[in-house]
Amino acid sequence: MKLRNTVWMAAGVAVAAATGFAAPAMAQKEISIIRTIDTDRYDPHRSTARSAAEILFMVGDTLVALDYDLKTVKPGLAKSWTVSEDGKTYTFNLKEGVKFCSGKEFTAQDVVDTINRWRDPATKGVVTWRAGPVKEVRAKDKLTVEYELTKPYSELLFQMTQHFHTIINVDQVKKLGDDFGVKGLDTTGPFCFDSWEPRNQTVLTKHKGYNWGPDFYKNKEAQVDKITWKIVPEESTRVASLQTGQADASQYVPYWSLDQFKANSKMSVTQAEAYFWTYFMGFKITRELMGDVRVRQAMNLAVDVEAITDAVTFGYATPANTYISPEVLDFDKSVKTDTYSYDPAKAAALLDEAGWKLGGDGFRYKDGKKLAPLVYGFTDTWRQIVEAVQGDLRKVGIDLQIQLFDATVVWGKLATQEFDIFTMSFPYVSTGDAMNLYFRSANMPTPNRVNWDDKETDALLEAGSSALTDKARAEAFGKVLHKVHDAAVWIPLYHEPLYTVAGAKMQPVRAHGIYGAGFYKGIDLALK
Repeated sequence: MKLRNTVWMAAGVAVAAATGFAAPAMAQKEISIIRTIDTDRYDPHRSTARSAAEILFMVGDTLVALDYDLKTVKPGLAKSWTVSEDGKTYTFNLKEGVKFCSGKEFTAQDVVDTINRWRDPATKGVVTWRAGPVKEVRAKDKLTVEYELTKPYSELLFQMTQHFHTIINVDQVKKLGDDFGVKGLDTTGPFCFDSWEPRNQTVLTKHKGYNWGPDFYKNKEAQVDKITWKIVPEESTRVASLQTGQADASQYVPYWSLDQFKANSKMSVTQAEAYFWTYFMGFKITRELMGDVRVRQAMNLAVDVEAITDAVTFGYATPANTYISPEVLDFDKSVKTDTYSYDPAKAAALLDEAGWKLGGDGFRYKDGKKLAPLVYGFTDTWRQIVEAVQGDLRKVGIDLQIQLFDATVVWGKLATQEFDIFTMSFPYVSTGDAMNLYFRSANMPTPNRVNWDDKETDALLEAGSSALTDKARAEAFGKVLHKVHDAAVWIPLYHEPLYTVAGAKMQPVRAHGIYGAGFYKGIDLALK
């Protein structure tokens, strides 16, 4: 059969040549994915945005990859690795035959150049701590990388799965300068960066010859030739686009639409088996109104987290009773998750004890000052959440003041000391990842916006990060979780689930939870 097909194809070409008609080309397999917002650039060293990660995971590769359980590290560009007995040197043996989209051969020197570029002060790289306490990264030979640290870093492999560690062609960076990640991006992933129209669409094309993806994918190469990521800000438009086939897939579907999609036999909805993304409101504890732990505890007790979660997510999310998901790596299950269960009477008693007395207007005062904290936050979904919190707090005499900002302004506002409370949601891959991000004193004023400045916490974070055993790492990070939980520096709201929806012409998509990028590398995205 294979021979006959080959002969037929050859004959077809001959006939086409003789008659002047071109033989029909193979149809391109194209799909569109819709999302809500864009990023400012596709540079792994200069963007923390999920919208950047979604593209970078598809066009790029990291030395190691994270399986669907978000706990198992698998080979990526490295086929194997070893760790020295002192935990300071990681030796990565790289896969052969890997190429960048430009055709350039991938070698150990590309890893060295990538990490050096990220850490170069001139790059103004973000979250460089995710690279670990690097002493030197060197190419031992063409396919061997030695990644030497100044001290052990127990989370290194988990951090290396993130998009910040995407290996890039630094030669292209030198050519494009500040336009790298804007006008071009040369990487080794299953797709290649084709074009970008900011706030409109990003086009990716299949990386021909790619066959070195993680082994937890069914396929070795991409199953479609082209992916167009389109920006569609309006909820109802995204839903309609998927239902009518104008778009093929998305993870940005409103909770109210999930039942509709599940009921449509032509479409498929899948949930990531592991996903760690939590919504919370944080207190700036150095501000006058937020300095008393009893006030912060009272505010936790006064907010009906379950009711808010049900109202906002239609029951799909899980109400949060601690700062991170109990399913995440190194979570300390001895944390008392019922500490701040909804109890407005207990909240009122704590506020009385703290000296905040009810006035004739129903709000609380102390030394002539009203308990009216100011919250800064995001628009969109957060408006409904914050207004619900405001309603609950008013029942116990707290007059929450709300100022919400759009994405172009909010990050600058959240870097100030002007507010008492802030809104936030965040991804994480482990307890240590979350605790290091938000409670290390060196991270004040952002992302440690609560201004948690505690020497014991810093020591524990250091101990966990440099631990040589899983047990020691978990114990240290667990103690930090206990400390901040008991100090009531956040109001945890809910742990968000991640769903991907595939349209009528798509095969079901297995959702991945890494950094909230549900399609991860996109290798298995396929038409029916």
